[in-house]
Amino acid sequence: MQPLPGFRDFLPDDCAFRNVIFSRWREVCRSYGFVEWDGPILEPTELYKKKSGPEIVAQLFNFTDKGDREVAMRPELTPSLARVVAAHEREFRKPLKWFSTPQCFRYEKQQRGRLREHYQLNCDIIGDASPAADVELVALLIDLLRAFGLTANDVVVRLSDREFWTDLLRTQNAPEDRWSELLQMIDKSEREPREKTAERLGPLAAPVFEVLDGSGRSDKLDQLVSDLARRGLAEFVKVDLSIVRGLAYYTGVVFEAFDRAGKLRAIAGGGRYDNLIHQLSDGAVSFPAVGFAMGDVVLGELIRETPASFARLAKLVSVQSAIDIYLVVAKEARRPDALRDLQQLRDAGLRVDYPLTPMKVGRQFQTAEAIGARVTLLYGDEWPAVKMKTLTNREEVLIPNEELLGRVKRLLS
Repeated sequence: MQPLPGFRDFLPDDCAFRNVIFSRWREVCRSYGFVEWDGPILEPTELYKKKSGPEIVAQLFNFTDKGDREVAMRPELTPSLARVVAAHEREFRKPLKWFSTPQCFRYEKQQRGRLREHYQLNCDIIGDASPAADVELVALLIDLLRAFGLTANDVVVRLSDREFWTDLLRTQNAPEDRWSELLQMIDKSEREPREKTAERLGPLAAPVFEVLDGSGRSDKLDQLVSDLARRGLAEFVKVDLSIVRGLAYYTGVVFEAFDRAGKLRAIAGGGRYDNLIHQLSDGAVSFPAVGFAMGDVVLGELIRETPASFARLAKLVSVQSAIDIYLVVAKEARRPDALRDLQQLRDAGLRVDYPLTPMKVGRQFQTAEAIGARVTLLYGDEWPAVKMKTLTNREEVLIPNEELLGRVKRLLS
């Protein structure tokens, strides 16, 4: 039997690859002062309908539970974040700088870069309306990509501003109740023939295309790029007003990260959403917010297709997967001594493995090589000394048993 369409098995190498991605995500986020949180996989379906409208139900894994409640497996974490902030905001100093790595589920057509389950990194700053928060989030996104060895030749973060477009719609006297619809048309303009977009936009086509063809300017975005330049990150970004992001709740700066070659879907996307928490909390609380999400599927594809990045991640995988020590039991009479040392070495924080059952010495050394052990400790005729072999240079030395722990720790440090 195979996994369901759009779902994945994670075999040991796949799981190690995924866990290194998670590890880098966490390391970079914490370097920016973000703290990790999480929410439940199952939420009331109404929570997602409140954020995205009733049409979202077609994209959910939803059902009626045994308590006769309408529930759904989370397709994203932002609605849960809004719920949690509304319930607990008095317990935390603002701004909140939170990140999470949820597994999300969406019932939609499976295609390259998009599955029915995926993991994603969510990063949000809640309670700060300043442009500095926008800069901080974009810088974090760039540094997350750099953490995988990706350079400005590999990726670009395209910056835009929803307020620029709403100001244009206002000056063109477009009805406000159509703004969301019109913004979605502009957002799709890059992915469909211009004639089709022009037909949809009608009289707005000319001013919109004038902007998309390069005449639009945004002082806000120019300042954002200038602030990133002070950090040495400007080469990673490009002002691109064609990025609108179709979701209606965005209120200001928006951005998406892409591979420079343009082969893949967006790696990450987000922006400012100052009204969403107010909306989802039924007006109970109101905080400005900015955030983004980065999925593991597209990121993983880009890493695998970028040789330098893949080599870097493969090295991290091998380091994290490797065993420090393999115990070679040459004489079964020495097995109790080996097991006593095994526990002491593990208690000292070392990664140690050994043969569970009797095995030829040659096969034990082959096993040590195969699992990437750095040294072997041989328990045989030399007892009460142990023969330590460093597998990288084949050097061997006899160590009195009472000195074993200290000598091994010094060598491996």
